[in-house]
Amino acid sequence: MALLEMREITKTFPGVKALDGVNLNVREGEIHAIVGENGAGKSTLMKVLSGVYPAGSYDGEIHYAGELAQFRDIADSEAKGIIIIHQELALVPLLSIAENLFLGNEIARNGVIQWQEAFQRTEGLLRKVGLRESPGTLVDKLGVGKQQLVEIAKALSKEVRLLILDEPTAALSESDSQALLDLILELKTQGVTSIIISHKLNEVRRVADSVTVIRDGATVSTMDAKAEPITEDRIVRDMVGRDMAHRYPERVRRAGDMLMQVTGWNVWHPEHAERQVIRDIDLTVRAGEVVGIAGLMGAGRTELAMSIFGRSWGRNISGRVAIKGQPVDTSTVSRAIEAGLAYVTEDRKSLGLVLDETIRRNITLTNLPAVSSNGIINENEETRIAEHYRKAMNIRTPGVFQKVVNLSGGNQQKVVLSKWLFAGPEVLILDEPTRGIDVGAKFEIYGIINELSASGKGVVMISSEMPELLGMCDRIYVMNEGAFVGELTAEEASQERIMSLIVTE
Repeated sequence: MALLEMREITKTFPGVKALDGVNLNVREGEIHAIVGENGAGKSTLMKVLSGVYPAGSYDGEIHYAGELAQFRDIADSEAKGIIIIHQELALVPLLSIAENLFLGNEIARNGVIQWQEAFQRTEGLLRKVGLRESPGTLVDKLGVGKQQLVEIAKALSKEVRLLILDEPTAALSESDSQALLDLILELKTQGVTSIIISHKLNEVRRVADSVTVIRDGATVSTMDAKAEPITEDRIVRDMVGRDMAHRYPERVRRAGDMLMQVTGWNVWHPEHAERQVIRDIDLTVRAGEVVGIAGLMGAGRTELAMSIFGRSWGRNISGRVAIKGQPVDTSTVSRAIEAGLAYVTEDRKSLGLVLDETIRRNITLTNLPAVSSNGIINENEETRIAEHYRKAMNIRTPGVFQKVVNLSGGNQQKVVLSKWLFAGPEVLILDEPTRGIDVGAKFEIYGIINELSASGKGVVMISSEMPELLGMCDRIYVMNEGAFVGELTAEEASQERIMSLIVTE
């Protein structure tokens, strides 16, 4: 029986048709995955369903629980049991778990909040999602994985019937991702229907009963796991409109002279002076080489990268960095850039981009002297440079005056890469370079990495996706608890070998 039917949904923004006759049929009690490239219209469709885009602002019909639904806003859809959890979590960090769970839905009598009852209900909801934290714990004291579980507990407090999760595991570790997927499967046994938007096709295949593929704002296909095996190759083919026999572009491995050496690198925690986070790291990168760093969440990979890049994380940092055999000063970000380093952060929205600025301004930020004279920016030159990178990186946008906030994740990542390439680095450190972007955009990013290595640049690639490291890297360092516990060539490396190094050292 269908719980939800969305029929011929069409949504138009000025100059852009975001949805073009999309159809979606979700059965009661199933887990239904929606997949597609960045910008395909997945999130727009869910905003139509949840009332973010109210009835009248789109064409088509929504039928929910056998009735024509015309939601005016989110509160309207939530009253029917439709709860959406966005990729950017909507929790208030400095409020407690209990306060977050019942924010806007307070348990009160005569205008007075009943805290004891709220805490009791919170404890019950936290048990349902597998959390043992106290209801009074501040949300900012929780990791991202636990915050996701709090969001689901919040949905359960509203008697959810249809739960929508937009990229629920994008920022989670492997173990947290598995725990969240297990919870979604458990909620299914309790009668909760779920819609999951995800780029992680292995997770989609694990939990989904049905998969709908959306491409360019239109429904391409819907697959039923009960009727046919759902393969990643089939999903990818429908997503990108072509076969992708090779997920990683072929490249000629040709390492040249030594480009960067990091020796004896030690870093202590910026707030806990007694805690050493990075221990005696020695790292080398040759010209034309892609070097991977593998490890579990919390191994210290990002801390290592940020401490090398201008000491932007940590304290009491010691060690030596040399570029082309010469010691260089990387004690500040500006000095690290001058030395030939660039760092593409894993958090592009908070740390990598100025979201409310244009593509043009973001691309030239790292090298303003190249587009200015006597302290005055030459806007024509700035536009020329930005247009060059827009075309070279295939940034899908009408022009460079578009604000970055309006781009898809894959195109935002291309802007970040353009920004650092314009700085002219010798070594580019990429921290989770394909997080939260679809398989088509990933392939393009991989192609850019290969072009960089072919031009003699050195690339350090940090990734939580082992197949990505195995598919792209010439060598892989394995990191655990702040130290390198192994080094493998491309020929030696495998997921099993990497994991065995992590767990046995």
